[in-house]
Amino acid sequence: MRVLDRKKIVSLLTVIAFMGNLQAPVFAKSWFHPFQLTEKKKTFNVPNRYETSQVLDDDLLNSADSEASISWRKFFSDPYLLSLIETALANNQEFNIALQDIQIAANEVKEKQAAYWPKVGLGAGGSYIRPSENTPEGVLDKIIQRGFYRNPDFNLNLGPSLSWEVDIWKRLRNAKDAARQRMAAQYEVRNFLISRLVTEIALNYYELMALDTSLKILDQNIKIQEAAFLKVQLLKQYAKSNQLAVNRFEAQLNKTRSQRFETSQSIVEKENRLKFLTGKYDQAPILRHSEQFMALPVDELQTGVPTQLLANRADIRRAEAAIKAAKLDLKSVKAELLPSLTIQAGTGFSGFSPQLWFQPQSLFYNAIGNFMVPLINRNAIIARIQTADAYQTQTVLTYEQTILTAYTDVLNQVSNIRNMQQAFEKKHREVVLLEESISTANALFKYAKATYVEVLLTQEEKLNAEREQVEVKMNLVGSKINLYRALGGGWR
Repeated sequence: MRVLDRKKIVSLLTVIAFMGNLQAPVFAKSWFHPFQLTEKKKTFNVPNRYETSQVLDDDLLNSADSEASISWRKFFSDPYLLSLIETALANNQEFNIALQDIQIAANEVKEKQAAYWPKVGLGAGGSYIRPSENTPEGVLDKIIQRGFYRNPDFNLNLGPSLSWEVDIWKRLRNAKDAARQRMAAQYEVRNFLISRLVTEIALNYYELMALDTSLKILDQNIKIQEAAFLKVQLLKQYAKSNQLAVNRFEAQLNKTRSQRFETSQSIVEKENRLKFLTGKYDQAPILRHSEQFMALPVDELQTGVPTQLLANRADIRRAEAAIKAAKLDLKSVKAELLPSLTIQAGTGFSGFSPQLWFQPQSLFYNAIGNFMVPLINRNAIIARIQTADAYQTQTVLTYEQTILTAYTDVLNQVSNIRNMQQAFEKKHREVVLLEESISTANALFKYAKATYVEVLLTQEEKLNAEREQVEVKMNLVGSKINLYRALGGGWR
């Protein structure tokens, strides 16, 4: 390469770099920004503490620590439940799909990161141009072919080439940072799915235990009703009762037996739901400690303060990452209106045949710098800018909606725990009174001091009260689990 050629290339690159440094103050004028965009700011205007309609313990509601910081492995103590959760996190299809979304987002970051680096490639090519013999080029080819080379119209090239869009306005880097924020959002989606999966398995597990308890209650009541049915049949034989009473007692017994079959079906469906969540196909029953269900302790949780939702709730953090990604995307799209600088360079060997490639005379090189300002397609770019601006506004509104939903969810579950505790106490007292009433009603009926209708109603009321007590207990247990999820727990 001659010294003069080197000076030309260096001078050209110097001019290009100098113009790139100057164009920021020169070109960044209103023509490149035809409108002003008002960036929507996110707000966090929830109260400093949780307020409920109940008079709750201030130390419990506003403790510096939140139960959400506790790992689900410590929050739940049942070994069968912990085993189900571990299996689900390994096998659940929806969760594994979310993991692939994270990998896709990570690959997008790599792609965007490589976009603002120079692109270098090695190429080989050939060309054949046959000019007319009645042109100067054709006459020259005949002379060259006769005196020097056999195929002067044939040309072969070999060498590397470079193309680089100089990222003056950080358009490519902002796109890369936006992709990185989307990857962070996908991580939060993963955490959100873990929290949802953990709580859903726990709720279904305890609902299965509640159904087992209901089934046990039905079996106990079936025995009581069978004994009552036999007694009324004996009374009829001694003319102390009639067929109507016998039919009513038998109808009540069949109704309870029907409820038992319905409960058994619900147990099968609940077991299959847990197997689906854990990704298991075996026919083995779900192991559980159903006899401990009614004795499960349900205490109020430490809720901490609302600001801790920002750190604990995966959906809030995902919404925050979406805001950052949307703002970076907007900056990246806005930069498309500004002039772009592209540098292209190449070198290599060119000759009539491969034998001439590596001779000094076959060496070639070039360097080109281009400034490009969008003119005809400006409206399309402006439309994309307005779309990106609307999307970033949408992400801010989604963020605020997510916070409000989380705050309301916590309030509902805190209040629900207190109300369900009181409802359970009252329902337990009702069951105790009805158990005493059954013995009294049977004794009175035996000595004709009470009608069979009173006995039937007492038995039915006791059965309903016991099943309602189980339902209230399930609501109480579910409220604790839902509050743990609402505070942002379950993914750690």
